[in-house]
Amino acid sequence: MNSKNQAVYRAILSTLALMTVFAMFQITIAGACGQSFDRSVQTARNFEPAIPRPEQDAAVAKKLVNLEKKTGKKPNILWIIVDDMGYGDPGCYGGGAAIGAATPNIDKLARNGLKLTSCYSQHTCTPTRSAILTGRLPVRTGLTRPILAGDKVTKNPWADEISLPKLLGDAGYATLLTGKWHIGESEGMRPHDVGFDEFYGYYPAQKELSQGVDGRRYPDLVHDSEKLAAFKEIAPANHLTHGFKEGETKLLAEIQSTEDMGRADKELANYTIRRIKELAVGDKPFFIEHCFMKVHADNFPNPDLGFLSSSKYAYKEAIAEVDLHTGELIKALDEAGVLENTLVFFTSDNGPQMDAWPDGGYTPFRGAKGTTFEGGCRVPGIAYWKGMIQPGHESDELFDLMDLFGTALKLAGVSADKLPDDRYYDFVDQTSFLLHDEGKSAREAVYYWWGTELMACRMREYKAHIKVVLPQSTHMHIDMSTIQNVGVAPWFFNLYLDPKEQLPVGHRRNAWLATVTGKLKTHGATFKKYPPKKIGL
Repeated sequence: MNSKNQAVYRAILSTLALMTVFAMFQITIAGACGQSFDRSVQTARNFEPAIPRPEQDAAVAKKLVNLEKKTGKKPNILWIIVDDMGYGDPGCYGGGAAIGAATPNIDKLARNGLKLTSCYSQHTCTPTRSAILTGRLPVRTGLTRPILAGDKVTKNPWADEISLPKLLGDAGYATLLTGKWHIGESEGMRPHDVGFDEFYGYYPAQKELSQGVDGRRYPDLVHDSEKLAAFKEIAPANHLTHGFKEGETKLLAEIQSTEDMGRADKELANYTIRRIKELAVGDKPFFIEHCFMKVHADNFPNPDLGFLSSSKYAYKEAIAEVDLHTGELIKALDEAGVLENTLVFFTSDNGPQMDAWPDGGYTPFRGAKGTTFEGGCRVPGIAYWKGMIQPGHESDELFDLMDLFGTALKLAGVSADKLPDDRYYDFVDQTSFLLHDEGKSAREAVYYWWGTELMACRMREYKAHIKVVLPQSTHMHIDMSTIQNVGVAPWFFNLYLDPKEQLPVGHRRNAWLATVTGKLKTHGATFKKYPPKKIGL
């Protein structure tokens, strides 16, 4: 273990030392109750422990075999990922028309599928987007935050990662990423370099593209020729890019105005629809990750669509446009005749970016993007598969977006045994949870990280914080916040009693503090055997 990794591990151990005294009580509690509170079992030393669900797994395996006999193919997979959508933005999660932007298509997905109410992302976009494609926490891969203009990474984080599109491609899938990438734009780190057959989209987020042309919001940049010239020297690529695995990378239309930015998602949706129609008649199943540019600030309405929301504000217009294109994507699957052989998963990469308010979303929970409170990491999660997922199903059991990695492997018939044993994997296969009519989650715990800081853990309805991100002004969860250690004891919440995480109950009304903090300690110990990767961020 090198000195940098030793320092990270020592920091983790220092943070976890606080919990040792609480963990001492775990055996006493388990013995008094007659069973362990932790239901998970570790089947391999480098995999996250999971709750065994043998009967559920067997029933769903039979469903999948019968479907493949009927279709003659492995199932298709479509991920629809919104950028910075808040938990409370869609109507099916309490928003929609009630907050100025109806979402009939997203709501229809939820009515006809499985709506998850405890679905978790990472606290910002790059960590989530890397985690779902590697099945590993960002602290392990080094992709703990966006690689920004001026950053000089010391190591390509993707060079030794085994990505999901690589695994699916080897299993016979056609793979495409459309839209936002934001996990590296240098050669060797682009979507079509790390396993995707094809990339059609933009490397960075909307704001990084639009700020160089938005003279109203950034006049000191756009209208100052000296500053603008300096900015262009370090600015990210601002062209729509079309790249192919082991082939050409084409720069298409350039973002030259806020109107261009407003039109981007329509162009991206049109391309995914076109490819669905083409891939549906081919002999390969497909995996498509469609990543919206919206609703990440700064949002600009598509001038060709007219007003779509009752609010008329830019963010609400963006929500309404995301809903419009979501409906179009589902319609394309139906018209191509593959709706009954495609798992669709709709989600957001993190909570709302409240620092940009009012160009930001809504969450009923404490915190927002950039924090490890529920507002930063609890996101919409809808699984839809006509004929395979029971309509109108809702579950509050735990689901981490990393679990999409394991679920995709199972659908593709790729054994986790093919993954290398020299690194730790944090995903859990949740195929039977999503597809069983009365599915139960196989995930016992969700871990919350902020960069290289281990912050919190949730087990069932309980959540323990050992560090917190606190804003120093209204909505300033990123631009004006601080990370703080908690005091004598972890901040321990019962999320069923207190979903807004306002009043800890650890010593007053709960016996499970030791178990949850003990889980954190066990998780932290995995970094001793499997040290985190350092890439210079």
